[in-house]
Formats: sequence, structure tokens, C-alpha cells
Amino acid sequence: MEVKKETDVKYVHYGDIHTNIADEIDKNNNLPFINEIYKEYDELKLDDVIVADASEDYKGIADAAVIISNLPYTIIAGLHTIALRPTSLIKGYFLYHIFKTENFKRFGYKIGTGLKVFGISYNNLAKYKVYYPQEIEEQEKIIGILSNLTNSINLHERKCEELALIKKALLQELFPKKDEIKPEVRYKNFSDAWEQRRLGEGTIKIGDGLHGTPKYSTNGDVQFINGNNLINGKVVVTSETKKVTSSEQSKDDKELNQNTILMSINGTIGSLAWYRNENLMLGKSVAYIEVSKFDKKFVYTYLQTDKVKYYFMNSLTGTTIKNLGLKAIRETPLLIPNIEEQQKIGSFFQHLDSLIALHQRKLEKLKQLKKFLLQNMFI
Repeated sequence: MEVKKETDVKYVHYGDIHTNIADEIDKNNNLPFINEIYKEYDELKLDDVIVADASEDYKGIADAAVIISNLPYTIIAGLHTIALRPTSLIKGYFLYHIFKTENFKRFGYKIGTGLKVFGISYNNLAKYKVYYPQEIEEQEKIIGILSNLTNSINLHERKCEELALIKKALLQELFPKKDEIKPEVRYKNFSDAWEQRRLGEGTIKIGDGLHGTPKYSTNGDVQFINGNNLINGKVVVTSETKKVTSSEQSKDDKELNQNTILMSINGTIGSLAWYRNENLMLGKSVAYIEVSKFDKKFVYTYLQTDKVKYYFMNSLTGTTIKNLGLKAIRETPLLIPNIEEQQKIGSFFQHLDSLIALHQRKLEKLKQLKKFLLQNMFI
């Protein structure tokens, strides 16, 4: 059905709705082209809503897309979709936002059918009671607020993606590539070859957390963390994170300090976080690396390079659940410049990480605001 060459016909597939390729559809969309023999099918028009009638989980039931501008080609509804053309009483764009609300999602959970693949029929979809302002002008004002917010979210998402790509490129340019002893890009006044070292040579100690289960306590003030708590450079505590009392902590837990890097070593490999004076007890899937002779920011950055990641992946043990051993971590091969160049590189990437984190926080706040408005602007 899909064709590689450009034709005058595109279509909306339910999978494209679930992956947001089809969302607020305008002329800049990336929907697939199909054979022109399908041009005679019912054409979608401005303000039409397309609903996915199948999903691999209940959360995706009746995910929706909407046509928000006139298109320079024919577009039709494809496999496992329900096309809706609203009456003059309600804007399709308003209906699209209704389908994004928690109220509607709960309705979908209850009425969806199926075991492995969940679905919703047109007849069941039509049972949902839709509340909307009688004045089209009020609908359009609500649409305008949410559309502007969506545009801001998209802008910050693109900014985060761009910064991530810049960081990836700089990691390749500011650290030596395979079989090289110097990076492609150097700071001014630095030209010496980098020295081959092992990670363990620049650290006081490298260890991991408890290989067992501690005694949990709801009254404890110590967070028991594992590798999945290390997210974007921080220790993230969730409602599922267990607590223990200080008596459960090891000597090493209590000696974590500002020179300590935490790293996931079991299951998910290589996620990093700075230790920031939190009251923690480490589980076995977290390693601690206390840096001494090397610059800690430089080491933190080096551990994110493709070269080190490749070494880690080739050092894993275990079958079902992979594990990175402490010996392999200590023997991680590094090329090290003098301390001044380490500090310049480490500080640069810390600043870049802070900039990325700033945009991520802004993005998260915008998403929370949109969620709040969807919950409070609709019935």
C-alpha cells in the first residue's frame, strides 16, 4: 500500500497516531505516501478527527489526530482508524483535545475490548458524552490556548534534541577516537598527546551496593536506591523507592561525598548521577566511583563516550540480566590529558549538561501545565 515515491495521496495509519507522526496534521507532516488508486476513497478535510481504534495497551485506546490546515494532496484514513467529521456545533480541533483528557482516557480503559490487542468500535466510541461550549468563539479561544502551549512544547522538545545532538558530536570531537592518542579538537595552548591510564588509577575506591535485601522501614529517612533511580545525572526518588533506617547503611554508604559518581551496573548499564549529599543506601545495581587524581567532571563526561560504552558492553557478564563487574570498571581504559585540560573539558560539558537540564525542566513544566489545563478546561 505504501510507496517510496511521492504521490498525490497520503494516509493516516493507526500506528502513526500512536507514535505521534500523525497528531496535529498540517502540510509539514511526515505521513507515508500511498498508491494513487486510493485517491477515490473518502478524503479527509480540514478539522476532521482521526481516531485509532486499536492499541497494544489500554493507554493508547482512541488516541486521536486532527487535520489543522488545508493540505496540498489527498489524505485518507487508513488501517484501524475511525474518521470523524464534526457538525457545525463543535470544532474538530476542540473534539481532538477532548480525546486527550483523563476523563476520556478512563472511558477508553473501561469500554475497550480485547486481550493482546485492545480496541474500540465506532458504536462504543459514540457512547461517550461530549460537553462543549455552545459558542464556537469560546471553543476557538480554548483551542488557541492549547495550540500555543503545544507549539511551545514542540519548540522546547526540538531544542532538547538539538542540544543532545550537539553534545554527542562534541563527545566525539573532544575525546580521542579509536586508535588515536589526541582528540580532533583541542583547546588553545594544549597539544601534548594524552596518556593511557586505567580508571582505577585516578580513584580512591570503586565499589557497589548491598547484594541482598535490607530491612525496609516506613519510618526510615534513608532512600534505598538502585540503578533505575539514576536519571539524567540525578538520583530520582519515586513513590516506589523503599526506605531504610541509618542502621542499615554500610560504611561506604556513609562515606559517599562530593567526589562520588554513581553508575548503574545491572540491567541498565552506564546511567550516571552525581552524589549530592542525599541520605542513601545503595543496592547492588549501583556502583560508586570516588574520583581523586583525575578531574571528576572530566571522568563523568568520559564515561558517556561511545568508546567507554563499547568497552562496558563488551565486559558484561550474566545471561538473562547483564552485569558490569567492579574489576572491569577499575580497568576501564582512558586516555588522560594534563589536569588543566581535563578541567576545561569537564567544566565545558558540565555547563552543557546544565543547559540541557534547564530546557528539560522548562519542557516538563509546560507539559504539566498542558495536563492541568486539559483536566480543568473540559468536563
